[in-house]
Parts: sequence; structure tokens; C-alpha cells
Amino acid sequence: MNLQGRKIVVTGASAGIGLGIVRQCRAAGAEVTGFDINEAGAQKLAGLGADFQLVDVSDAAAFATSIAEANARMGGLDGFVNNAGVTIKVPFLEMSLAQMDMLWEVNQRSVLVGCQTAGRIMKDAGVRGAIVNIASNHARATNPGHEGYSATKGAIVSMTRAMAWSLGAHAIRVNALCPGMTQTEIVIEAMKDPANAENFRGWAADNEVSTVEEIGDAAVFLLSDASMALNGADVLADRAMSALLGVNDTRRG
Repeated sequence: MNLQGRKIVVTGASAGIGLGIVRQCRAAGAEVTGFDINEAGAQKLAGLGADFQLVDVSDAAAFATSIAEANARMGGLDGFVNNAGVTIKVPFLEMSLAQMDMLWEVNQRSVLVGCQTAGRIMKDAGVRGAIVNIASNHARATNPGHEGYSATKGAIVSMTRAMAWSLGAHAIRVNALCPGMTQTEIVIEAMKDPANAENFRGWAADNEVSTVEEIGDAAVFLLSDASMALNGADVLADRAMSALLGVNDTRRG
């Protein structure tokens, strides 16, 4: 899983899974530029030896321009990770169109824009590239209140499968990575309550909660030549969380 000399862009890079991906890509030898809407992330990325660009992925035109700028600054683009996303949990009958639009613009449309723009750059440069789209195990199994969120994650998986042929013809692989419960900053804070920690661990077959670095390692694998046979795959990284029916049914408390 060597990324030495590879030039990679990661969106949503200032915290959580995105920051974990940046950290593991850097550890594997890649040059990384992180995009985020939060300017405070610049210092975090600098500490990892990564560049930072202030980017709002919901602004499609600005997002595409930022990818081109990163490509020009790094002198190439070998890998792209669509990680930026938002979660909105709201009872289905109360969900507003504005909330649905936000989920679509950030979670789904940005993936389309990112893949198109990065794909064109890689194609024009003749690069054997790799794109990783961060979806979720909610694409397969979800809970009430996550209808809009799970729809966007399911769309990412479906788009990835189709894009495998569209981009594969240009030697560009595209795969989806579907994490489950992960120790992001919010989850770590919640797990300070022993009851929450026990509940979160109970979702996994091995009674563990994935770290952001573990998800980052999975992303590094998909970006590397070690995964050359994978194209159009959706890789579940949820410690078997979604493998059982009726486990910790949130409708029943």
C-alpha cells in the first residue's frame, strides 16, 4: 500500500474520517491537498505536512475550479477522495425540501462534480488514477430519520458502480468505501459516557469502534496499486455492523 510520489486530494479533510485519510495517505508517502469549508483545518493539515484549500463543495463551480488549482499546484493528480458530507437526522414526515437539497448538494452532487473534474484531469494527463467515494453502511441498512441521508449514500454507491465503466476505459478506477460507526470527534466525545460507549461497541461483531485511521488505511488500499483488481466496488468497513437484522433496533430504544 505504497503511495510514494502520488498526488492526492481529499475533501472534508479537516476532521473525522477525512483527517484520518489525510494522515494515512501522508504516512504512505503521498503528497496531499485537503479541501474543507472550515479554515481552522489549515493548521491541522500543516502539522501533517499536507496543503489546505478553503473549499465549499456545495458550490459546484468553485469546487471544480479548486480541483484544477490543486492539480496545477501539485503538478498532477493521481488520486481523489470524495469524503465531504453532512448528516441530517429528522423524522421523515418532517423533513423539509431545504434539508433534502442540502443533503443532495453536499453528499451527492459534490461526488459527481469531483469525479467528473478529477476524471477529466487524469484522462487528459494519461494518469492511471484512483478515485475513492466515501459512502456509508447506511447505503445498505439504515434507521428511521435517515431517509434522506441514506438515499444520498445509496446514490454514491450506484454512481460509483456505473462510473467504473465510464472512467475505467481511461485507466481510472473508482470505488466506494462504506464506513460504519467510527471514532470521529463527535463519537469520541459521546463515548465519554460509558452507556454510549457500550452501545456503540455493541453495533460491531468484535465489540470495537473503528478509528479514523483504520478507515484511512482502507482508503489508502483503494488508492494504491494493491487494489488494482477493484473497480466499481462498494467496500463495507463497518465491522459487520450491517450484517445482522434487528441488532440494537433504534425504534425500540
